[in-house]
Amino acid sequence: MSEPVPVAVVGAGRLGSIHARILAAMPEAELVAVVDIDAERAAEVAARHGARALTRLDQIEGVEACVVAVPTVEHHPVASRLMMRGLSCLVEKPIATTVAEAEDLCRIARDREVTLMVGHSERFNPVMRALEKLPFEARFIDSQRVSPFSFRSADIGVVLDMMIHDIDIILHLVKSPVKAVHAVGVPVIGRNEDLANARIVFENGAVANATASRVALKTERTVRVFSGELYATLDFAKKEGRIIRRGPALESGELDIEAALEEGMRNPLAFMQKGMVTIETLGLDDVEPLLAENRAFLAAHRTKTAPPVTGEDGLVALDCACRIVASARENAR
Repeated sequence: MSEPVPVAVVGAGRLGSIHARILAAMPEAELVAVVDIDAERAAEVAARHGARALTRLDQIEGVEACVVAVPTVEHHPVASRLMMRGLSCLVEKPIATTVAEAEDLCRIARDREVTLMVGHSERFNPVMRALEKLPFEARFIDSQRVSPFSFRSADIGVVLDMMIHDIDIILHLVKSPVKAVHAVGVPVIGRNEDLANARIVFENGAVANATASRVALKTERTVRVFSGELYATLDFAKKEGRIIRRGPALESGELDIEAALEEGMRNPLAFMQKGMVTIETLGLDDVEPLLAENRAFLAAHRTKTAPPVTGEDGLVALDCACRIVASARENAR
């Protein structure tokens, strides 16, 4: 096995402390330092894992890569400084607060020939990894992401805070440029939107509907995918999913459809049992998403290959999110 990659975690908040825990336990990594402007917080997280506690970026030495888990408004200034020093960066989602900042980060990564990966961790959810193995063309996607207010990421609205996860998933599955966006958003607690719904139309004709709320009374993270090949219903929170396909009776063409439909109206269960559809439970692994994410980042850094979620992926997701926010604000007026 190759020598572990020396890494630092920049930002010792909730997410940064999770990254530190994971990296400290990975044979592929050597956690060298934890950096935070709050010296006490940096010391607390660093002490758990035998790393150095730092308070400034210019104190970082002896590392090749960094995980950037600072507030979103600091993503560009922090990641740009680190990449200019030749360090690869895994930047938490969203990649930045503006498209111009995201474009600049992508440019620096290309110029300095370092790895830039964006922490869209739902790409590494076991449900998503299982779905990606199936051949299908998504035609309609419906996502629901709601939770109680966490009092984190209050500097941004729910679109950049939560919906950005589903935007990335939707873009990754559809693989077509966005043609149009129509959205509504409502602020409840602060000046940014806390509830939002967006309809995204793609150039290939696919459509997606995304809903996000951070003032709900429960947590729900579901995605439904409709295609000509299958219908998928996925629960990202519970890490479970089902795939519904045309059954053997329909595929063979031997079934009298009109007679079956007539019987189905009288007895729906008997209708389903005639082989009209098959229901399959997705086989999932139990790898922690952030562990899979960090493994992918370090592998891309070591091999100098494109990571699964590139800076450009993060840029496209941010651009779509900004269009959603702009549409919601326009409709509010």
